[in-house]
Amino acid sequence: MKEVIKLLAENPMGFLATVENGEPRVRPWGFLFEENGKFYFCTNNTKDVYKQLQAKPFIEFSTKTSNFVWVRLRGKITFTEDMKIKEKILAGNDLVKSIYQKANNPIFKAFYIEHGSAIIGDFSGQPPKRFTF
Repeated sequence: MKEVIKLLAENPMGFLATVENGEPRVRPWGFLFEENGKFYFCTNNTKDVYKQLQAKPFIEFSTKTSNFVWVRLRGKITFTEDMKIKEKILAGNDLVKSIYQKANNPIFKAFYIEHGSAIIGDFSGQPPKRFTF
């Protein structure tokens, strides 16, 4: 899993997939950090994606390196109102801080995957590496 965490930390901008009305929805998204086996993201509770996550709390997040090594992270998400986590998100991401300002902003929602799977692959022809957590 250290390889997965390293790839995500070095390439945090990727794409997040959800489901709405039985159809896939994919949008640009940023991975925030991993802590204690939990992979953190955040959103705004006024967005359609928040409603999608409430209805079907499963995601897949994918990103790639400049030399086309890719990682896919998937699993069931859990929302958290832990102020220490929200403060860590704001402290580590200037864009998120500029949007939400404070950890107690009522529209600021943090979520994580704790139990899921990850795949690292590339175009070398070698089989992908698979991980569960």
